[in-house]
Amino acid sequence: MPRIIGVEIPGNKRIEFALQYIYGIGATKALEIITKLDIPADLHADKLTPEQISSIVNMLQNDIVVEGDLRRMMANDIRRLMSNGSYRGMRHKKKLPCRGQRTKTNARTRKGRKITIGAIRDKSQRRLAGA
Repeated sequence: MPRIIGVEIPGNKRIEFALQYIYGIGATKALEIITKLDIPADLHADKLTPEQISSIVNMLQNDIVVEGDLRRMMANDIRRLMSNGSYRGMRHKKKLPCRGQRTKTNARTRKGRKITIGAIRDKSQRRLAGA
């Protein structure tokens, strides 16, 4: 398993798919990297030479924002939206979807589990809630 920018990429997969294990690299970017560096697409990751690995690392460090830097940039962007008081920032603060999705139903991934508000009619459930 080769290690590229602190990420163990799977050695049994082809390099175009193995590069996608790095945060910030998708299918298009991975294909762009291997074509630019003249690495065959059908080559498996554990068959890479040290020169090829160093060229990939060099390209990722100089030309593409990945991993920790990308996560930091995204967190700063969200923090900026929240401090501006923009609509998207307010939605982020309230942990609601901020790209126009409906929230009357669905949106459970973003909102979390349902919270029952009001009286609980079933006596056994009431006992559990009080305990």
